[in-house]
Amino acid sequence: MKQTFAQTLLLGIALTLGALPAAAQAPQPAASPPAFAPNAERTCLTCHGVDAKVTPILQTPHAVKGDRHSPFGSGQGCEACHGPSADHAALRAKSPMIVFKGPNISPVAVRNEQCLNCHQAGLRMNWQGSQHATNDVACTNCHTLHVVKDPVLVKFTQPAKCFTCHAEQRSDSFKFSHHPIREGKVVCSDCHNPHGSPGPKLLKEFTVNETCYNCHAEKRGPLLWEHEPVRENCLTCHTPHGSTQARLLVQRPPYLCQECHANSSHQSIPLAGQSLPGQINANVRLMARGCVNCHSQIHGSNSPNGTFFTR
Repeated sequence: MKQTFAQTLLLGIALTLGALPAAAQAPQPAASPPAFAPNAERTCLTCHGVDAKVTPILQTPHAVKGDRHSPFGSGQGCEACHGPSADHAALRAKSPMIVFKGPNISPVAVRNEQCLNCHQAGLRMNWQGSQHATNDVACTNCHTLHVVKDPVLVKFTQPAKCFTCHAEQRSDSFKFSHHPIREGKVVCSDCHNPHGSPGPKLLKEFTVNETCYNCHAEKRGPLLWEHEPVRENCLTCHTPHGSTQARLLVQRPPYLCQECHANSSHQSIPLAGQSLPGQINANVRLMARGCVNCHSQIHGSNSPNGTFFTR
């Protein structure tokens, strides 16, 4: 039979590909990972059922059989986190496929991937590229899974977990003026989202002020007389983790006020010459709270008397 040009071309291509070495041919698909054994946790508990560090997981949301989204409810059991570990079950000296603690610990990326398989929505959607992710912080550095109550999710014990790395903030919490973190009334996650945020410093909101307004709504305004630094950034006057000055101020009045108001008239008088505290003719504006003796509504005011005066 007479061959057409197209048939001859296809035959030539087929013969050429067949003659290529194996390395140049199209790669074969990788073998699929071993399937999860149904109810694999039963096999694990055969050995680990007497381990007090393991069995509390049976009282956590991960072990709810009626929830198909939980590891035990899906039938994967322990292997949902530790990976298919038939070799570990057969040869007890061999570690599970994925190890979260101990000498044979798996790389951070591998461990985190296991958690993100289920926990990547909601507050964790910005984890990729966040400060904690880029600094190779593992989920298990903060979270403890084999316990009834994860300490980082408990208000009174959460700060201790954060202070493990953030020692400077721990030191600030012991200062005279501080947010009631050590008292268990405020926790780090009230202001920060440790899993990633579109705002600075892992803040829950896009800006510092929006984060502060979640608790200090009375400072939001709008007000008839607005103080520009208040509208710009609360951190201009306040330090959030702790201060040696009252009300978390970075400096006490009138010195704080004069960082901006020291040009002319009475704004500059309190720090002039003999009017400093302790002198005979100390200016009355320095007594007690300084500038806020008169300008008590320092965050803004609706008073018809003028800017920031007492209502």
